[in-house]
Amino acid sequence: MTTRRLPVRPDIAQLRRDAEELLITDPAARSLNEARALLARSYQAVDWERLEVACALAEAMWTDDIATVRAVVTARPELIHQSVLIRDSNWGAPLSYAANLGRNEIITMLRELGATDLEHAFGRAALQGHVDTARLLHTMLGAPTPSTDALDGAAYTLNAAGTALLFELGAAAVDEHGTNVAPVATVLQTDSRDPHAKHVILQLYEDHGFVFPVTAPMAFHRGRIDLLEAHLARDAELLTRTFTFAEIFPPELGCHGETYPRTSLDGVTLLHLAVEFGELDIATWLLSHGMDVDVPAARDTDGFGGQTALFHAVVCYLNFWTNYRNETGDPTFAKVLLALGANPNVLASLRERLWDGNPWQQVGERTHHDVTPLAWGADYHKRIVVNAAAMTLIAEAGGRLA
Repeated sequence: MTTRRLPVRPDIAQLRRDAEELLITDPAARSLNEARALLARSYQAVDWERLEVACALAEAMWTDDIATVRAVVTARPELIHQSVLIRDSNWGAPLSYAANLGRNEIITMLRELGATDLEHAFGRAALQGHVDTARLLHTMLGAPTPSTDALDGAAYTLNAAGTALLFELGAAAVDEHGTNVAPVATVLQTDSRDPHAKHVILQLYEDHGFVFPVTAPMAFHRGRIDLLEAHLARDAELLTRTFTFAEIFPPELGCHGETYPRTSLDGVTLLHLAVEFGELDIATWLLSHGMDVDVPAARDTDGFGGQTALFHAVVCYLNFWTNYRNETGDPTFAKVLLALGANPNVLASLRERLWDGNPWQQVGERTHHDVTPLAWGADYHKRIVVNAAAMTLIAEAGGRLA
């Protein structure tokens, strides 16, 4: 059976239903108990009881049920040092798991019972923005100066409150030699999406000594329309200029190649970037200054590229979290672009990187020649980054699949 991973908040009722289905579909499961045992092993649990305990412990954490947490770990003291989700997980052992949720009383109780994962828990509390919890754990640790990589977690989740706390406690954006050490690359390339928090974090880095490249893409990342105004004053071609991936995500800051399923960002304009990162204010500013709503991305030597921002409104990582939460897609960018006359049937030729796994791994590539925004969205393999609501608007505006 395929190895599975418990979700952050496992549901024992769903697991029971899964076992009942397994009894019907798997010949190896000749009884409900055998089906449950098979399912438990697929989640790396030794037996069904261990899976039930994991679910009970996690649920007690979510509901802040300190009595149940105490009862579970008192009955099975070894659980204090094991991952709540059984598998190796960033959410960690019970004390760290509680830190992710800001459960201070549970943390204090677990510490008294012998939990030792304080440093990991501190990082998780900061990552999640639970400032009071992080302070509690920092005190338990003896109030050390946060390490140079302490900012990484809050950078990945774009948690401005956690970042501010870490600086308050002594974290550094530059080292003793004045070298930039803050994880700007993580902020720029995280799969999280929160424009305001991103801007705040990058400003905090600058406030603590980080020196940013003076480029239009960096002004974009920082949400600094004032800096973009200055770039436009110096460069009349800014509204048509395309930027390479390396210009958008500078390797000298630690950035790396494309790592997420989406329409490629190599050779795009600031408008394409605004759609990818949900920067509606910047998109509005660009368009109000006369940027062509159908400005194309650059084409490579083989003719691939040329997509407009509308392609990104259909396929981009901004859509991931909406789809992940099973929410209705937000068609705002498609609506704005179409209202300003975006061509719903513009053609582009695109390379589609094929992604799989967790974390994402590139497993191949497909090519698409002369496709419309609708065709791009209809054929894109990772549906979780496709905006169905945007496709509906494009179709209503006369968009075609071919």
